[in-house]
Amino acid sequence: MKDIKIIVAAHKKYQMPKDKIYIPIHVGAKGKEKIENYQRDDEEENISEKNPYFCELTGLYWAWKNLKADYIGLVHYRRYFTASNVLFKNEKQKFDNVLRQEKADEILENTDIILPKLRRYYIENLYNHYKNTTHIEPLNETRKIIEEKCPEYIEEFDKLHKRTSAHMFNMFIMKKEKIDEYCTWLFDILLELEKRIDISQYDTFHARFFGRISELLLDVWINTNNLSYKEVKVMDMQNVNWIKKGFTFLKAKFIGKKYEKSF
Repeated sequence: MKDIKIIVAAHKKYQMPKDKIYIPIHVGAKGKEKIENYQRDDEEENISEKNPYFCELTGLYWAWKNLKADYIGLVHYRRYFTASNVLFKNEKQKFDNVLRQEKADEILENTDIILPKLRRYYIENLYNHYKNTTHIEPLNETRKIIEEKCPEYIEEFDKLHKRTSAHMFNMFIMKKEKIDEYCTWLFDILLELEKRIDISQYDTFHARFFGRISELLLDVWINTNNLSYKEVKVMDMQNVNWIKKGFTFLKAKFIGKKYEKSF
């Protein structure tokens, strides 16, 4: 079997998969009480204090710097990869069908990277979707940073104005060498962005733009480097109100009502 470790980003106690490849990680743990059997993201080398802005990326940073494995992945306590095409109705069935070691091994025989199925927006490109739903200034500043630090990625970044789909959620499983390459590139950009944007001008929801921007940067990095990958279905452990989510999306696009919370 391959040496795979997948961190499950969580901020509270919640049911976890039984497969040993999954490691619950308490993101934003600094200053918080210990959650039993959860790895804290404020131990060893970490950026736990940035969690209100970087979201699950503080868990990714901890795994990148401290976790020893041949493959490292990131999922969420309410969202997992699954090898099943069945739509399950309850959490028990869903937890019984999260991606397991054996299937992950099989997929990784032919690729170094597992990504979610593309999320498609259809009626608007990725840049406009970001602009309509949240504040665009941090994303524009990100472009400037990329132009200065790694201009070879600008062409792919600018495709955000054309592309209508992306591998979202900051979910992936990668060979450790790829994680090293990606995280070195990603956090160099984001930590520079932190120096340039006054986070205090945003409310708690919109201040989490580092996590949102990183969702868009993943494909920029993968496509620029011509990396191959395998897409795997993502499963929400709790039911999503798609009607409400769709209505909120349309209000953002057509009347400029920005998102106020996550779905």
